[in-house]
Amino acid sequence: MPKKHHIGLSEQERAQLEGVLRKGSASALRQRHARILLLADTHGPGGGRDDAEIVHAVQTCRATVERVRRICVEHGLERALEPKDPDRNYLRKLDGKGEACLLALSCGAAPEGRARWTLRLLAERLVELEMVEEISYEAVRRTLKKMNSSPGKKSNG
Repeated sequence: MPKKHHIGLSEQERAQLEGVLRKGSASALRQRHARILLLADTHGPGGGRDDAEIVHAVQTCRATVERVRRICVEHGLERALEPKDPDRNYLRKLDGKGEACLLALSCGAAPEGRARWTLRLLAERLVELEMVEEISYEAVRRTLKKMNSSPGKKSNG
């Protein structure tokens, strides 16, 4: 299959990538991406290898080679050396006021008829108090974990 994104590095870019490999202080991911780009360079010695050869030489998968190639062409060399961005950004359900309310609830007395708070009870109470429209017990767990608070722990501070 013909390559969709062709890499043509300048002498300066090639020297930069070789420097990344020569120093050895860069992360393994950064070094792997530098190797991929050097092997894919059509202006370099050998005229650029095909993806199957690069996959074998760098010991990675074809998707990584294709992604690094695409990012280099679309966003530039420096961006191609960085880790992949997450595909989605998740908005936080609870702001500072909501977190404070959650912490106060979890440290307070348990609801009537219960020995202690559960994550589901905390989530339901936050909705009842109109702190959020909806929230999962998992979001409550992550928030409490981030605050080093766990409603089921005996030694909670």
